Amino acid sequence: MAHPVQTPLRALLTLCAIVIAGAAPAQQGAGAPPAVTVETMQPQALTLTSTLPGRVRASAQAEVRPQVNGIITERLFREGSMVSEGDVLFRIDPTSYEAAVAQARASVNAAQAQLSAADREFARVTELSDRGVATQAAMDNAVSVRDTALAQADVAEAALRAAEIQLAHTEVRARLSGRIGLSEASPGSLVTASQATPLATIRKLDVVHVDVTQSAAEILRRRKGGGGDLDDAAVSLTLADGSTFEHTGLLTAAEPHVDEQTGVVVLRIEFVNPDMLLLPGMYVQVEMPTRKVENAFLVPQEAVTRDRRGNPQTMVVGEDGTVELRALTLLQDHGADWVVTEGVSAGDKVIVEGLQKAAPGAQVSPQERERTASAAAPAE
Repeated sequence: MAHPVQTPLRALLTLCAIVIAGAAPAQQGAGAPPAVTVETMQPQALTLTSTLPGRVRASAQAEVRPQVNGIITERLFREGSMVSEGDVLFRIDPTSYEAAVAQARASVNAAQAQLSAADREFARVTELSDRGVATQAAMDNAVSVRDTALAQADVAEAALRAAEIQLAHTEVRARLSGRIGLSEASPGSLVTASQATPLATIRKLDVVHVDVTQSAAEILRRRKGGGGDLDDAAVSLTLADGSTFEHTGLLTAAEPHVDEQTGVVVLRIEFVNPDMLLLPGMYVQVEMPTRKVENAFLVPQEAVTRDRRGNPQTMVVGEDGTVELRALTLLQDHGADWVVTEGVSAGDKVIVEGLQKAAPGAQVSPQERERTASAAAPAE
């Protein structure tokens, strides 16, 4: 019969053999290179943009002001509606101006009568002078009277025309087609010619302007550095609620002046606005093309780290699976990527996941990550 102490000892040895047998496969797998996720770099032609704040302006604006004094008798438009050039907006009491026209017309008739009499006298004196009866003094006087009557007739005609213009101005008309705002006057209000407060304001909104500011340094870099001619490049617009405006705009003008205090230049971008979604004074942001770059690489931002001095760097997996540290030259961000011009080459495999498992000179097992179509498409 076996000794009682041998039974627990045999059980312990059996347990150790089982543990060692189970641990053997784990020790054999511990030497495999760690798996990392990579993206293969390919050069692209990119149009870089910068986000600029701006304000919406009406493409044309006209303030409605009276050109004569008087009492408003009627308002003929609905506030906030569309008006056409030539539409009557307000009527001013025309009574006194109608009287002035009548008086001016009577003055014209009197001047015409005097001119007719002067013409007859001139004809009579001329006939007598031809027969040698009239003196030269009489002839000179007849000529003078006729010329004076002619001048008075012209003055009366001009006065009549001025009175008719004043009467026409009692109908305040739209000088611009567009959307009219709130009325600052109502029937019964006394208005004066060219008063400081406009009666209303008309704005042309089917096409609007967005004024943005860009630093003079960026403009110089674009014009000197090549990046191509971007004056006809499409400009996208982001509304205050974060949505993107469905129509793109075009750069139409730039203020030929740099602000001494801020060092910026005002740029004007034109957008079509058929639905009147953009209103004057609205705050927006535009994506302004700044330069074109050939052979640029889009490196995911999660693949870029910084050294102690803040210089950008990334990990690249070579053909033999060895990790290499690369210093990068960044231009700017591009969505979720960095635009890189130096530090990577076509075909390089950049580590985007598993950086904690990799170190320069270490062996890794790269696994390709496919980009979605939206992320991979370059901005042209």
